Amino acid sequence: MSKHFKEIMNDITTFILDVDGVLTDGSVHVAQDGNLLRVMSIRDGYAIKAAIEHGYNVFIISGGNNEGVRIRLQNLGVKDIHMSVSNKVEVFDQLLAKYNLNAENVMYMGDDIPDYHVMQKAALPTCPQDAVPEVKSVAKYISHVNGGKGAVREVIEQVMKTQQKWFQHFDAKYD
Repeated sequence: MSKHFKEIMNDITTFILDVDGVLTDGSVHVAQDGNLLRVMSIRDGYAIKAAIEHGYNVFIISGGNNEGVRIRLQNLGVKDIHMSVSNKVEVFDQLLAKYNLNAENVMYMGDDIPDYHVMQKAALPTCPQDAVPEVKSVAKYISHVNGGKGAVREVIEQVMKTQQKWFQHFDAKYD
């Protein structure tokens, strides 16, 4: 019998996230010089920073490649950012080996076909509300929020609340 997603949240130590469609709404603004601009949620950023400060691993595996996104994530404290990835499962396995992690402790959030197989490896595959049907079919939790609109915040906050670390983080930060 498989565990309910709330039970799995108790064991999560690592968040692995896609970028486009998860941390962004999946759209790009094309600047006159050809640069592609993305919009990211400040609330997702806060949750990522809170998770890192509380000792969780946060990794990025993205098929896209945007230097602005990399800089934003580095400024939040994300150290392992993998972009232009064609085989997400391979990078997922490398991260687990590098940090001596178990898939039973990993939450992965993806939104589209390139995330499908890697989501099957994570203990807690999640997706934004507006993910494609194939991804929703393997997700154990579907956010109530669309990608780029706080879906990452929702899931990280739920994990930290389940582990009684969300308010602990908040209280320590703002006493």
